Amino acid sequence: MKAMVLTDLLKIEIVERPDPELKKPDDVVVRMKSVGVCGSDIHYYKEGRIGSQVVKFPFTLGHEGSGIVEKVGPAVQNVRPGSRIAFDPSMPCFKCDQCLSGRTHTCRNILFMGCPDQAEGCLSEFIVIPSSSCYPLNDNITYEQAALSEPLSVGLYTAMLGGNLKKARVAILGSGPIGISVMLSAVHFGAARVYMTDLLEERLLLAKSMGAHWTGNPDKDDIVGSILGEEPLQLDVVFECCGKQEALNQAIRLLKPGGKLVIVAVPAFDNWIIGTDEMRKKELTIQNVRRQNEALHATLDLISSGKIIPDSMKTHTFSFDQVAEAFDLVAGYKDGVMKAMINF
Repeated sequence: MKAMVLTDLLKIEIVERPDPELKKPDDVVVRMKSVGVCGSDIHYYKEGRIGSQVVKFPFTLGHEGSGIVEKVGPAVQNVRPGSRIAFDPSMPCFKCDQCLSGRTHTCRNILFMGCPDQAEGCLSEFIVIPSSSCYPLNDNITYEQAALSEPLSVGLYTAMLGGNLKKARVAILGSGPIGISVMLSAVHFGAARVYMTDLLEERLLLAKSMGAHWTGNPDKDDIVGSILGEEPLQLDVVFECCGKQEALNQAIRLLKPGGKLVIVAVPAFDNWIIGTDEMRKKELTIQNVRRQNEALHATLDLISSGKIIPDSMKTHTFSFDQVAEAFDLVAGYKDGVMKAMINF
């Protein structure tokens, strides 16, 4: 089979690898159909690391995907050959204290697709995953929508961690794919107003078209002054979705006393600087987000029912042999890209 492999920083090459085989009774072989390029993929592509997770070249990236089942092991019951599926790239052990307490996303022994020293990514013609990661698709969900369900599930989980959003006034700082995913979920949960920021005008236009009440560009607008001009009592929740220190500073100023700051972005640096005075006086809560926790099934249901329509997130489509072009586009924020999809 063919696989797209990261062989050095900013360098992706196509290689031949043996077709994967079933090794465990609950293994599933999947023929890939669609993959989304994620911001974490770009961190590995440009910097070779995310925090302590360092790439050892060569390595296959990709974790937002969908496909069709080719083979199943003898213990598999939830899918069969020919099943159309989305998949959770997270592969927990289901045995440790975290898994047993309902936190499979922070499993002590987790393997995550496309994560160094854990599992190869899905930018190849075939992959092998456990059946527990496979989610059959309803007929009205496309392969691209199924691939988008992974970042959407992160957005859904993030919005849930924000608390009761019905009639809430919230800001989402960063309007990339995760920011848009959080926004779609916040609107679904009944947020009264959603304020969104980004440095790219194309993303702000898309955010406005998909449900944002207000958008602003930190390079051009006084974000805090403008939002507080509309919300003098400040905001209930702020979601930090861009990984920028300036955004975190804005969030603390925007939040009302007793408000909540939810951090989902993966910053390129190691340490946040948090001003203690205002945070303490307002008694703010800070909630970090680690991927998603059992939210994929609910996300697929929302897509199937039409309650969340993610299609506008896809701005560019590439074939499998154009993976290097897709990564170059996304890494450079070129041509108004939001989400680049790679279809097989």
